[in-house]
Amino acid sequence: MKKTAAGDQAGGDLPRAQHPHVPSQVSAEGKTRQEVARLLLEQGPMTAVVVAEQLGISPTAVRRHLDALLADGEAETRDAPRRGPRGRGRPAKLFLLTEPGRARFGHAYDDLAVSAIRFLAEHAGEDAVRAFAEQRIEKLVGPHRSAITGPGDPASRAEALATALSREGYAASTRQIGALQASKEAPGPGQNTGAQLCQHHCPVAHVAAEFPQLCEAETEAFAKLLGTHVQRLATIARGDSACTTHVPVTAGQPAHPEPVSTEPSRAAAKPLSPGRTARIPNGGKPA
Repeated sequence: MKKTAAGDQAGGDLPRAQHPHVPSQVSAEGKTRQEVARLLLEQGPMTAVVVAEQLGISPTAVRRHLDALLADGEAETRDAPRRGPRGRGRPAKLFLLTEPGRARFGHAYDDLAVSAIRFLAEHAGEDAVRAFAEQRIEKLVGPHRSAITGPGDPASRAEALATALSREGYAASTRQIGALQASKEAPGPGQNTGAQLCQHHCPVAHVAAEFPQLCEAETEAFAKLLGTHVQRLATIARGDSACTTHVPVTAGQPAHPEPVSTEPSRAAAKPLSPGRTARIPNGGKPA
């Protein structure tokens, strides 16, 4: 028996039977939308009427969820093929998932990438993995090179690099630390100043966890673009909350990041060479 539209308005648009592996959602609305999306994944393209029949809910409720999927770019429509003589009226609409809609159900891209690089390492050696990592980061930042290297000072270049990385999906930002946090004046002798480049998302974190060459090549590319030695303080691949890179204010100066803990052993830690990752007490989380 189908539920009525009135029942849907009262919150009764849940399917009569749950499909397996449906992620838990905060609301019944979210669960039903996931069911609609899964049906399109498994059996689509299909009309709203067929979706309603399959899930045992009203066409009105189904169209509400389909409209939401369309608005979010997770579904699209196409005209259903006509059968028999051409009649009046518009052809029925078939709904199907887009690539973002399919992403609701996960991909095995990370596993595939790890397997491919593992194969490369076994058959061509570590140098081949390194060359791949360098080529990858070059293709990522290369189109933004002129915008990044335009400013004269490393701090401004770091801001331009953050903008470029955000456009590539890394959700990056910068913040000033040390004396420059409160003043734009030049730092005095012994003052610990600079900028921190924070990448709050890493699309290749799962792969980089096994192949740190990706992080090392990225750090070296940053140093060349910014015109100064930089130090990677934390990475998402190692379990930190963000990939954090220290950029000293004066070009050519070694990186001495501002301690974020009063622990003597941590505060006195020596900087690492380019391409290596140091650990910091707050896990790289920006203030």
